[in-house]
Amino acid sequence: MDRVQSATPQHSAGPRGADRSAPSTGGTGPDGGPGGRRAAAQRQQMRQDLAAAAMELFASQGYEETTVDQIAAAAGVARRTFFRYFRSKEEAIFPDHDDTLVRVADLLASAEPAEHPLDVVCRGIKEVLRMYASTPGVSVARYQLIRQVPALREREIAVVARYERLFTRYLLGRFDTRESIPSGWQRGGEDDSMLAEVSAAAVVAAHNHVLRRWLRAGGRGDVEAQLDHSFEVIRRTFWASSSPGVRRRGSVVAPGASEVPGEVVAESALSASPGGEVLITVARTDAPLDVVVDSIRAALSGARDN
Repeated sequence: MDRVQSATPQHSAGPRGADRSAPSTGGTGPDGGPGGRRAAAQRQQMRQDLAAAAMELFASQGYEETTVDQIAAAAGVARRTFFRYFRSKEEAIFPDHDDTLVRVADLLASAEPAEHPLDVVCRGIKEVLRMYASTPGVSVARYQLIRQVPALREREIAVVARYERLFTRYLLGRFDTRESIPSGWQRGGEDDSMLAEVSAAAVVAAHNHVLRRWLRAGGRGDVEAQLDHSFEVIRRTFWASSSPGVRRRGSVVAPGASEVPGEVVAESALSASPGGEVLITVARTDAPLDVVVDSIRAALSGARDN
């Protein structure tokens, strides 16, 4: 999950050996005050400068051949400054995930209780997509580099897992809450943890599929629209409609009504009876989402016939 500054990453020019890591903030100020906001912006800019310098060096001389000292020098700071912002050169490839993770956590925490939990998670993962889409050139370059370096692929997997854990915790929290929860997101006893993990994994997998397809296309196309489409496919397949009284963001679905006139309302998979059997299907990670969905539908049809 990613972000970019330009098709050709640029780094701020600074005198080599001069550490520009702590520019004057013009006053300290508490968090949220002018001084605090200025310091946060300067810190973010330094992270971006270091990441851009790292990307430029990786592209020009190779990942393995590039050292932390070289990255720091290219960004015009001392080696010790690099380690104030990143623990390793691998981490410098993903400068935005820490901030995005905080932003997504805030989004989950501030969601209205009446909003369907899976809709909240879909909104959360879209924040990650916007991080990548904000700078297509850098995201594409990063994607190409990650495909060539096993250590970076492992790092990316670890980063993605953080989002999935965050979504799983949120969904489990919605199960555990003592407040009223929307119909259709009903407690399933011992199945609660399984439902939370599967739901979080499904949304993250849809995001990853759409993002990879967009990156392979050179960062062209309306990637948010593609992600919205994937969410609708998931909704139709696993929780085909909102159950009575479940609120979608910006609207309330009345009992017995559908958000789309004439649309046939099917029962949500999340509110299915606990006596139903479990279906497991396997698909290639590079298979188109509609092909995966078709395979699931075929498997479900076969299970009913049996």
